[in-house]
Amino acid sequence: MRALYYLGPERIELRETEEPALAPGESRVRIQATGICGSDLHAYHGHDPRRQPPLILGHEAAGEVVEGALAGKRVTMNPLIVCGVCDYCLAGQQNLCSNRTMIGMTRAGSFAESVTIPDHCLIELPDTLPAVAAALTEPAATSLHGINRLERSLPRSLSEASVLVIGAGAIGLLSALMLRQRGVRNLLVVDTNPLRRETAIRAGFETLDPRDKALPSDSFHAVVDCVGAAPTREMSVKAVRPAGVVLHLGLQDNAQGPDARAITLKELTFLGAYTYTPSDLRATVALLDSRALGDLEWVEVRRLDQGAAAFADLVAGNTAAAKIVLQP
Repeated sequence: MRALYYLGPERIELRETEEPALAPGESRVRIQATGICGSDLHAYHGHDPRRQPPLILGHEAAGEVVEGALAGKRVTMNPLIVCGVCDYCLAGQQNLCSNRTMIGMTRAGSFAESVTIPDHCLIELPDTLPAVAAALTEPAATSLHGINRLERSLPRSLSEASVLVIGAGAIGLLSALMLRQRGVRNLLVVDTNPLRRETAIRAGFETLDPRDKALPSDSFHAVVDCVGAAPTREMSVKAVRPAGVVLHLGLQDNAQGPDARAITLKELTFLGAYTYTPSDLRATVALLDSRALGDLEWVEVRRLDQGAAAFADLVAGNTAAAKIVLQP
């Protein structure tokens, strides 16, 4: 099969390789669409010690089962492989499983013509959900999981809140779309990339380049940081109102923590949210199938053999697409 290999910092190459052997309790899925995640870009730069080259990256995928218990079924997948028996799994917090592994990290991922994965990770798709849209399940579930945490922590109804979303990449745009779908009307999306701001504008959002105009302090009931860098953490804590909530979804760096003194004096709630549970993934499939998030025209589709160029374009900020999906 053909697969896109990460070979070292800023080195991606399409290669011919053998299909991995199928272990008991696993299925082989023929990939029909697979998205490039920010964590794949993090690995591409050599900044993720968990992803060791040579490695087939990729974990946002949809396809058809060609071997295994669901042979012939269209599926998306939970890329997190969990043990099912630790305290977190038993409490329904499978995303925090003490023994979790992951495709595209500890084993071959979905930037290939096929991938093997345990049967319990597979989620059947409705016939009405196209593969490209289904490949958004994983990032959309990340947004959904975070927004659910945010909604439980706000002292007022989410629909009544003013919300700032930092970052107009896939997680940022999906978060904004979900917030709007839940009734948020006072919503601002900020990003330094003019192409991504234009994409957010076409999706119907008010946008701002924070380098051109400083955000007012103490102005938002909630801030969703979909970048997760030292400057955006600082921006979040300054922009949120006293008694507000900061949701930290991005994982760009760990260079500097938030201002703990400001968090204390403003009595802020600072939330982390990591990935999703199986329930989040299934709810996201239903949400995508309902078309509640719109037409998804901000997704760009390229061939798998264009993957190296896609990584380069994303790093250079040369694409307006909030998400690039590869098809073998």
